Amino acid sequence: MEMEEKTSCPWVVAATVASFEDDVFQRSLDVPVVIDFWASWCAPCRALGPLLEKLAEEYAGRFILVKADTDQLQQAAMQFQVQSIPAVFGVVGGEVVDGFAGVLPEPQIRTWLDGLLQGVRLLEAQRWEATEPERAEQAYREILAQQPQNAPALIGLGRLLVGQQRTGEVEAIVAQLESRGFLEPEAEKLKAALDLREMGGIDVGALRQAVAADPGNLEFRLQLAQALAGGGAYEEALEICLALVQQDRHGLGEQARKTMIDVFRVLPDDSELIHDYRRKLAMLLY
Repeated sequence: MEMEEKTSCPWVVAATVASFEDDVFQRSLDVPVVIDFWASWCAPCRALGPLLEKLAEEYAGRFILVKADTDQLQQAAMQFQVQSIPAVFGVVGGEVVDGFAGVLPEPQIRTWLDGLLQGVRLLEAQRWEATEPERAEQAYREILAQQPQNAPALIGLGRLLVGQQRTGEVEAIVAQLESRGFLEPEAEKLKAALDLREMGGIDVGALRQAVAADPGNLEFRLQLAQALAGGGAYEEALEICLALVQQDRHGLGEQARKTMIDVFRVLPDDSELIHDYRRKLAMLLY
């Protein structure tokens, strides 16, 4: 099976003990890597290997196929917990993201490869969100054109649209996600960001005057807190909401508590505000 190692295809690499880490993990930082663990004595490997090489040539650099002879790379096979061969793994950004064992039909392998590449496209879109939002949006829409129910792509697109104040489109995305009967944490963050965005745009100055004129009016204070949260003044909003929870726990305090939870969801996970105000809220409630 030596001919399997010697290939003129630039997208097929025969790994060695010395090169394995660079061939797989380092290279996967730039392009998806597919590892084929095989051996010359393995009949199924002789069926799968040429098929993977043909696909590597056809995909023309969209992934790199790394051939790993288990007789020569026993440590690498142990690292990937290979129990039988052929065994195939996809590595993206230095992480193993998927794999399969045995010989699959070509259409099934193509589907697997396309899923792997879609995952790469998703990672690219996520990286582009902060610096190249238009490029990120295009990538998310390309993914959704092929996989309309792809939740990470829906959530990523929703994040971009919230920032652009395209509220109607975000509402449609949130409704689509909720139709599954659940929301994962990132989808909850998106819904919270939408809810807070809808609270913004209210004249905060006028609400401050209303509160100053009628300090005992808890409704005015809740509206002020929600407007502040919608405008990104999170600490002041949290402080007002906390006081409302203390004063009217089972009335407007419950709405104030929900506003606090929405703020917690949109803040970075390591925010000191989350730590401080969750602790203060817990002390009031429990």
